[in-house]
Amino acid sequence: MTRSDEPLRVRMVRGGPTLVPGPVDIELPDGSHVASDRFMVALCSCGRSKRYPLCDTSHRRRRRDSAN
Repeated sequence: MTRSDEPLRVRMVRGGPTLVPGPVDIELPDGSHVASDRFMVALCSCGRSKRYPLCDTSHRRRRRDSAN
């Protein structure tokens, strides 16, 4: 697969995930890899995801819990 000459756009969502156009192969610090063939991949920015490095929307539950 080839990418166009345009720069890759990564979207950072305040209080949420980092959105990266897919498909992607993510290399973790320990050298392992996580692949996603989705069209847009949400990467965890809060560190709470049980599916890290992929976002599982744990950041939403945390904010809701804090509001009560």
